[in-house]
Amino acid sequence: MYCPPAFVENDHDTIAEMIRSYPFGVLITCDQGRSEVTHLPFMLHLGKTVQGQGQGKGKLIGHIARANPQWQHFAHGEEVLVVFQGPHTYISPSWYTNFGVPTWNYAAVHVWGTVRLIEDEASLNAMLIELTETHEAARPTPWVFDIDPERRAHLMAMLVGFEIDITDIQATFKFNQNRSEQDRAGVIAALSLSPDADDQAVACLMREQMTSRKKAGTNE
Repeated sequence: MYCPPAFVENDHDTIAEMIRSYPFGVLITCDQGRSEVTHLPFMLHLGKTVQGQGQGKGKLIGHIARANPQWQHFAHGEEVLVVFQGPHTYISPSWYTNFGVPTWNYAAVHVWGTVRLIEDEASLNAMLIELTETHEAARPTPWVFDIDPERRAHLMAMLVGFEIDITDIQATFKFNQNRSEQDRAGVIAALSLSPDADDQAVACLMREQMTSRKKAGTNE
């Protein structure tokens, strides 16, 4: 991923929070020189670290329709790529104190890893329960994944579960870090006044990043 140094995000907690907040990722594999893509929800289970060398980077867990031939690519043993897109929005140069040109602010995470199929019924069932409970938790009356055994068996026969053991993560949080503090403050102020949800989300992330940089003593 093209990632200018000013926009690199290395904090594993920040990266993990972005994935969990925007878990609908893009699974990319390659077969005979052609890229195949499926849009899927994922769950992140962290290891000891998210960045760096060695083991313990964690795993992504998901499932794909058995009728989707992409899952057969997993048998090749090659790395797969999952792309997560966070909030993004247009940035007007009119919000800067200094000269600038239009740009786009965004957060994106690329995750590479090797795939292991979840083939036993108990593990697949546990994965579906966890996914359901995660996304039902905020609802007033959460739906419970509790269906009769016959329907459950039919459902699971239509799915292929998998785990992606993470080998590398790259994250770009492009939030005007190459601009002055005054310019970033102007962008945050303008986005905060917008009714658009992405504008509000970008403003929130920019505000958090400026605060953390000041605490770390790395603010320009």
